[in-house]
Amino acid sequence: MLKLVWLVILAVCAWRLFFGRWPWQRRLPARRSFAKAQAQVLLGVDDGADRREILDAHRRLITTVHPDRGGSSEKVHEANAARDMLLADLPTESQEQ
Repeated sequence: MLKLVWLVILAVCAWRLFFGRWPWQRRLPARRSFAKAQAQVLLGVDDGADRREILDAHRRLITTVHPDRGGSSEKVHEANAARDMLLADLPTESQEQ
């Protein structure tokens, strides 16, 4: 029985060493999907948004955060990065066919 306990402890430690987390811990979402979710929240679009919806949401956000309207250039850069990420994740026409 004691050998079994040690074997389980060794297996759990090996799991931690190999996967970087304990076996009972949940997996963290992929970094890209987390960034995509943040971009969707920033622009205020749904998961299935098309190109036009993304561009319209970006335009609305830029009008509020532009430095000429009292915003900051950092917010403009964030909005542009969110737009670029969501547009890059859209399937192209060649992939749809």
